[in-house]
Amino acid sequence: MGDALNHYDYVIVGAGSAGCVLAHRLSADPATRVLLLEAGPADWNPLIHMPAGIARLANNRALNWNYRTEPEPALGQRRLWWPRGKTLGGSSSINAMCYIRGVAADYDGWAEASGDPRWSWREVLPWFLRSEDNSRGAGALHGAGGPLGVADLRHRNVLSEALLDAAASAGFARNDDFNGEQQAGFGLYQVTQRNGARCSAATAFLKPVRRRTNLDVRTHALVERVLIEHGRAVGVQLRRGRHDAERIAAGEVILAGGAINSPQLLMLSGLGPADHLREHGIAVLADLPDVGAHLQDHLDICTLDGNPNRVSYDHLNELAAGWRWLRHRDGPGSSNVAEAGGFVRSRFAADARCDLQFHFVPALLDDHGRHRLPGYGYTLHACHLHPRSRGRLRLHSADPAQPIAIHANYLGDPEGHDLKMMIEAARLSREILDQAAFAPYRGAPVFPERRIASDAEYVDFIRRKAETIYHPVGTCRMGKDDRAVVDSELRVRGVDGLRVVDASVMPTLPTGNTNAPTIMIAERASALIMGGDGASQVAT
Repeated sequence: MGDALNHYDYVIVGAGSAGCVLAHRLSADPATRVLLLEAGPADWNPLIHMPAGIARLANNRALNWNYRTEPEPALGQRRLWWPRGKTLGGSSSINAMCYIRGVAADYDGWAEASGDPRWSWREVLPWFLRSEDNSRGAGALHGAGGPLGVADLRHRNVLSEALLDAAASAGFARNDDFNGEQQAGFGLYQVTQRNGARCSAATAFLKPVRRRTNLDVRTHALVERVLIEHGRAVGVQLRRGRHDAERIAAGEVILAGGAINSPQLLMLSGLGPADHLREHGIAVLADLPDVGAHLQDHLDICTLDGNPNRVSYDHLNELAAGWRWLRHRDGPGSSNVAEAGGFVRSRFAADARCDLQFHFVPALLDDHGRHRLPGYGYTLHACHLHPRSRGRLRLHSADPAQPIAIHANYLGDPEGHDLKMMIEAARLSREILDQAAFAPYRGAPVFPERRIASDAEYVDFIRRKAETIYHPVGTCRMGKDDRAVVDSELRVRGVDGLRVVDASVMPTLPTGNTNAPTIMIAERASALIMGGDGASQVAT
């Protein structure tokens, strides 16, 4: 690597939620050279920044990896669509902006799995607070003054208020702060926004530091492999055109591509299950059998009802909403669309944590919004938070431009617990939407198409219509055991100078959305990378 044109102290692969945080923190030392690489384009598209633009981003192939799973055996052999952000900010530039940390028991479990108390709730909370600039101000459980805007919604649909009333009638508490003392209950989500605009990781962490002379950011940069010499990562190789490659030297390489791209790049670099790599003609540099294993995701089932009063966001005057947003940064254009929701501890819960989460959308949402249904209505999402099923990723080929094979294995646990939980999620959705609060807005059922009277009918509905709610984790699992891909400081086992910092390192899914925990992981990791425990950096 001595002939490399460029040498950096840190090369970060992936400019998503974790990568932007790492670039911000690591480049704070002016003596350190940092390179941030992103396979997608810059985040110039205005629909990224107007929150309600999410409805138009689903089919934008320039900003989305547009993955599909392999045929899912428990879901009628359907291939499910897995959108992942492919732009500066990654999935934080295309998500619904819900800011949810999870609960203390999640992180105490991570501490146990990793053998490192620094991943316990008490130890990670300061790293959450470090990022946060909450519009409600600072407190024991909220941060202020950090790069990441977290705010209450400036606009919500009357149907979102109806959901909260309906949930109360069904016996569920009102909760105005899912990141407060208690998670259970229904309320309005706080969102990653500032002044009514999306505050993606790129907006929060990358934009303020782009002029640092020691930070280089390159878009449209597809990394083909990590360069490894004598058991140490020494750089990366980029694809240039169809046949040319560019080599870049690094003191340390940090993969931040997410739960799909990071394990894929490890395997392409010769780090993964040895037999599988040999099948694709890849020289094995380290036999790491759990690279791509332990895939977990939140499976989601949607209940849709018609709305004769036409107060939903269906067929919204987008021009008027956009104009109002441009002038005032409020109105429907400032909505994250998934405005309200809740957390429930079901009768089947294995511990004290909530095991079901709900997201409410005041619009008919079928196939992730890609299939526009006629008429008006509303959608109640429900997902099981702690699935027992585990999937895996496998290479289709040694070509870095080819997508990896995603075997999500939804509902694959032998005990059938995950399916039982999805039935319970669909039942509770129906119970909530049947409350009197929705009577003024209730039309004919859309999905399921008719009233369901048996478990067998629920099973059929779930197998036909369940989809991801976009929370894949675990494919480069952190752990104290020999099979874990990374150790508690997120270093890849068997290779020096290489770390993974993103949602793939999560040992288990948190109790909620995964964006905030991913940002926290990057905050925690940045201090570990720069040396020491980093306790003095929490307040900076």
